[in-house]
Amino acid sequence: MSMTGFGKAQFSFESHQTTIEIKSLNSKQLEVNLKLPASYRDKEQDIRTLIAREIGRGKVDCYINIENNSSSNIAINQSMLTAYYHELKAMSDELQPNIPVDIFSIAAKMPDVISTVKEEISEEEGTLLLSGITNAISQLVDFRKHEGAVLKSDIMGHISNIAELLQKVEPFEFMRVNQIRERIEKSINDINPSIQIDQNRLEQEMIFYIEKFDISEEKVRLKKHLEYFQTAINDEVSNGKKLGFVAQEIGREVNTIGSKANCFEIQQIVVQMKDELEKIKEQLLNIL
Repeated sequence: MSMTGFGKAQFSFESHQTTIEIKSLNSKQLEVNLKLPASYRDKEQDIRTLIAREIGRGKVDCYINIENNSSSNIAINQSMLTAYYHELKAMSDELQPNIPVDIFSIAAKMPDVISTVKEEISEEEGTLLLSGITNAISQLVDFRKHEGAVLKSDIMGHISNIAELLQKVEPFEFMRVNQIRERIEKSINDINPSIQIDQNRLEQEMIFYIEKFDISEEKVRLKKHLEYFQTAINDEVSNGKKLGFVAQEIGREVNTIGSKANCFEIQQIVVQMKDELEKIKEQLLNIL
C-alpha cells in the first residue's frame, strides 16, 4: 500500500451538514494534523485513535467543517450591557456633555457582557461523526491500495531489471580471469623475459590473487536478496520498512561486486544496477 491517499465523507444532522476530508502523504512516523469545529473538540481523542488504528503511518491531514450551522454559541448578558450603558452614559453627560461618544460600543466590550457558550453534540451526532470518519478513512485506504498496486508494478520491473543485469555479468566474469592472468604474465615478461619462473608457484599465486576478485558469493547473495524482496512485496501485510532494509542489502552486494569487478564491462553493469536500485529506493519512501 502507498502512503498517499485521500478520502471524503459527509453527513447531515438537524440544521447543518458536516464534511470530512482526510489526506495522507509519506512520513517515517504517524503525524496527524487535525482541524475541527469547537463543538467536536470532545471527540478529538476518539478521532485520533481511529486514524492511528486504521491508517498506521504517514503525514495525515484531517479537516472537519460544519456548513449551514444556524445555532450560535455566543451569549449576551443583556442586563449587564444595560447597566454598563447607563453608567457610562451618565459619566459621559457629566464629564463630556458636548463630545459625541459611541457609548454602546464601549459597553459591549466591557467584561462579561459577551461570553462563549460551550457547545456539546448529542450522542447521535457523535456516532454519525465517527461513522463519517470511518467512511473517509475507508476511501483513503482504497486509494492507497490502488496507488500501491501501481508502485508495486513499477518496483518489480526494476527488480527484474537487476536480475537480468546480474545474468549479464557471467560472460565477463570468465573473460576477466583470463585477462588478469595475461596481464600478470605480461608484467613478469616486461621485467625480465629471460627470468626462470617456477610455474607451479606462479599458478598458486595467481589463484590466490584471482580469488580476491571472485564475486561468486556476492552473486548468490544478491540473487537471494532479490528473491526475498519479491516474497516480501507480495506479503499481505504492507511493510515498506522491511523492503527498505532488503534494498539496503541488495545495494551492499551490488557495491561489493563493483569494487571486486576489476573489469570495465562489469562495472558498467554495476552502474546500471545502482540506477535501478535508486529508483526502487525512491519509490519505497512512499510504501506503507
